[in-house]
Amino acid sequence: MKNKRLAALATAMAMVTAVASGCSKTSGSTSESDDYSGQTITGEVTVIDGDDITIALGEIKEAEDSSSESEDDNSGESEPTEATDTSDNSNDSRSMPSGQSQGDGEAPSGQAPGDGEMPSGQAPGDGEMPSGQAPGDGEMPSGQAPGDGEMPSGQAPGGNMPGDSSAIVQYEFEENGDTATIDVSSVTTITVENDTDDEDDTVDEIQVGDILEITFDEEGSVSSITVKSLTESSSADMMPNGDFTANAASGGSSSASVDAKGATTITEDSDIESESYSSTGDDENALLIDGATVSLSGITADKSGGESSSSENGDFYGINAAVLATNGATVTIDDATVTSDAANGNGIFSYGDGTTVNISDSSITTVSDNSGGIMTTGGGTTNATNLTVDTSGNSSAAIRSDRGGGTVKVSGGTYSTHGTGSPAIYSTADITADSATLTATKSEALVIEGCNSIALTDCNVTSTETETASSDGNFKSVMIYQSQSGDADTGESSFSMTGGSLTCNSGDTIYVTNTACSIYMNGVDITNNDTDGVFLRIIGNGGTKGWGTAGSNGGTADVVLEDQQVEGDIAVDTISQMNLTLKGASTLTGTINIADNADGGTAVDDNAVVTIDKGSTWELTGNCTVTSLTNNGTIIFNGYTITLADGTVLSK
Repeated sequence: MKNKRLAALATAMAMVTAVASGCSKTSGSTSESDDYSGQTITGEVTVIDGDDITIALGEIKEAEDSSSESEDDNSGESEPTEATDTSDNSNDSRSMPSGQSQGDGEAPSGQAPGDGEMPSGQAPGDGEMPSGQAPGDGEMPSGQAPGDGEMPSGQAPGGNMPGDSSAIVQYEFEENGDTATIDVSSVTTITVENDTDDEDDTVDEIQVGDILEITFDEEGSVSSITVKSLTESSSADMMPNGDFTANAASGGSSSASVDAKGATTITEDSDIESESYSSTGDDENALLIDGATVSLSGITADKSGGESSSSENGDFYGINAAVLATNGATVTIDDATVTSDAANGNGIFSYGDGTTVNISDSSITTVSDNSGGIMTTGGGTTNATNLTVDTSGNSSAAIRSDRGGGTVKVSGGTYSTHGTGSPAIYSTADITADSATLTATKSEALVIEGCNSIALTDCNVTSTETETASSDGNFKSVMIYQSQSGDADTGESSFSMTGGSLTCNSGDTIYVTNTACSIYMNGVDITNNDTDGVFLRIIGNGGTKGWGTAGSNGGTADVVLEDQQVEGDIAVDTISQMNLTLKGASTLTGTINIADNADGGTAVDDNAVVTIDKGSTWELTGNCTVTSLTNNGTIIFNGYTITLADGTVLSK
């Protein structure tokens, strides 16, 4: 996940706003309740119903520090960690949010996250985006656009492509809470800012997520429509940064009907051995499998050059990847060597419902930003066995997903990332892995953006990052968030880990913000080498990346630790909620405390509800505050106290 777009106001949220405000319809003339005669209004498209276009009203403002911000625009891979895309819009006729509603999520970035790969989602950060992502400073997201640091992915870092960032001015759209529905049947042509082709643009080209400036004549009829760009730059090389998200300010337009092209294209069922495929062309795959059932053994595929004209097309649809399977193809690959040194040059890409890639005993190496190892979007399926995957770019998760998500199953293998905002996994999909080694050196190790999941069995997970901060300024090994970039559906995330190990070198082991999630851990060897980090932090965020509104974007987590040993504290802020259950022979050695929300948000009930089952133990290392406590096990107070919400103080 993919830097999430700067202007990202999730379509679902916008639709809710439209319904809630009950704004009336304007049909070529002024409506009874809203008279726009002689006025110009600005809004983000939330619904297109034939000739009726509903917009969320507001205004365009210059983004704070837009001239120098290079770090956190990730939704994709990076920070969260895998920010997703690196947007090079030099060939894009429209430099504005694509407004594509999210399917399965591309964060972060991803990244996602947001700053990570993410998900996209993923947008590169300084290092790798994410949910849930051309390269930024690093990588990062649905995922990922590179930013300074990290998704998810999701996917939501931002970040700029190489060049003079001071020459780049980014804008964001701010809603005012009202909506309007406009009848555009009388309008023939529109104006699209930054449009470089010579053809007339029509109303049919307007997409959900576009920012429109609509001018009315004195009779109240629509006289002109302009699709606004949210980026001004003297450089065409703008791309998402590394937060796991695609950068809205720089993301190019994308379409569900993007046409892929391959240096070699296979459309017929076939069995192929020991062939070599390569590409140096722009928007070109080294090998494209289109709708066919194909077996590939002992092949090499190299994407050694060529640019991606749209980071979103690269992150969402696999344009510019080394190997792309699409249109319901079924591809079986073994003993392959796949390499890529091109922006948006993902290794193996599975796109679309009905498309399945089965790959085993192969190696995948990518070098540039927004270039994941195995990538799945649009409802595709990837099954990976005993792979060696290594990525170096920002927002380049080893196991990456983006908008539309899908299903990914990993068995065995080694997955390593070295770019900023490049988690080992950036999820805007349903991802399971067993017996795999997952390592990220400049990013969160794992990022989940939105209503998606990661389930691990007997995997060894390590985040070795020690110096490079994530896009939101927080270190963490596992990040669970919602970037609201549109790359991942809103809903409950799921993270589970059974057996294996989880090692964190900097910051918190697990971090949750702006989403609801379930967390299950059983028999995991957990190590946090940072004495200032906590085991679990569930809090709101400052809202600067679009991850909800500061003061009301806390996290909610149902946490079950079964036969699990944990040494570390748990922190929950007043706008967040946690239900913690210790089961089996679990032991928690540490404190649990409720802290004031940093942005002064209104407190919610049941911040920290703790249940200790028979056979489990909580050993205190300091004074604690929780909402309520049900104890059927053992509490070792060590001279400390537990204060409940009703003022009761427990001690022994």
